[in-house]
Amino acid sequence: MRPPDYAGGTIANLAAELEHRLAGSSPGVLLTPEIAAAIPGADTYVVLLFDGLGDHQLAHPAAGSLRAARARSIDAVFPTTTSVNLSAFVTASVPARHGLVGHQVLLHGAVINTLKWTKIGGEPVSFEVDGVLPEPNLWERLSGSGVEVVTVQPGSFETSPLSRVLYRGCRVEPAWSYQEIVDATVQLAAGRRRLVFTYLPDVDVAAHLSGLASTRYAEAMQIVDTVWSSIAARLPSHAVLIGTADHGVVDGFSKVPLKRPSEITYCGDPRGVAVWGPSDVAETLTANLPAAWMPIDEVRAWWGPGPSHTELEHRLPDGLLVPDRDVVLLPASMDSRMVGYHGGLDEREVEIPLLIG
Repeated sequence: MRPPDYAGGTIANLAAELEHRLAGSSPGVLLTPEIAAAIPGADTYVVLLFDGLGDHQLAHPAAGSLRAARARSIDAVFPTTTSVNLSAFVTASVPARHGLVGHQVLLHGAVINTLKWTKIGGEPVSFEVDGVLPEPNLWERLSGSGVEVVTVQPGSFETSPLSRVLYRGCRVEPAWSYQEIVDATVQLAAGRRRLVFTYLPDVDVAAHLSGLASTRYAEAMQIVDTVWSSIAARLPSHAVLIGTADHGVVDGFSKVPLKRPSEITYCGDPRGVAVWGPSDVAETLTANLPAAWMPIDEVRAWWGPGPSHTELEHRLPDGLLVPDRDVVLLPASMDSRMVGYHGGLDEREVEIPLLIG
């Protein structure tokens, strides 16, 4: 278990690096020179974000093109989950700064699922989600500098609440098939001074539902490998193709139900359960659990250095229940049906690839 390299080795730093190259400056911390040197200069950058593709997963037999394009690994931010890491990219900032600190978070007095932007019971939130992340975001800053910003997304995602959170100020290009994803990305890359961001959810979905050894997972890996190689083969010479991910996925976990004392509220993720409530009550839970209780002062740095979001102190929990390496903790509000999980600081969850096409 290790915290992300916030000094210049995370997905947030990658976004800041690209912003600096395209616009001349960025409020974020740039990649370290060693990592930045792996990315060629370009007029246009195309970023393919493979949801759930940890660096260790490139060893899969169906990932040949992806594996051949690997330049090195970088880090996901904590928690290693989709909404938090996509927020890190679209703001070029760490979670402590952008303020979206978990898959499930306590906002406006309710536990909110930040992928669906619903309450735990399924009710939609009553507040405007497009103001959750700070202004201006990466897209707004780049647009203000004359850089065109476009995201290619599966068509069903175009008007989702999460898209409204993430893509404020960004043109959304919906695609309804893998060929449309390839064609739209290549066509958009023809423009100069553009940042094109293409999102592929397939690996994450298959890993969650069926596990990393499944036929479904192999098929998903083959799909994204083909999308990568197809785009790389057709990209214009003035554009550089970059691939990365939001986290890795691990399976083979022992699943441990987690009871909830009346004084406690749970958020976060099964690989790092965020706890609101008295520390002494939370600590007693670990007596019969394969987990450690870590008060917030011991883990605050996991969300990254300041300056902090104005509401950070209200959004951070009182501490975390951190399960052992091969364990997930499952309060009633979290999904026990999955095979693959992520969200913790196991190196398989943290380390994501940096691909260059």
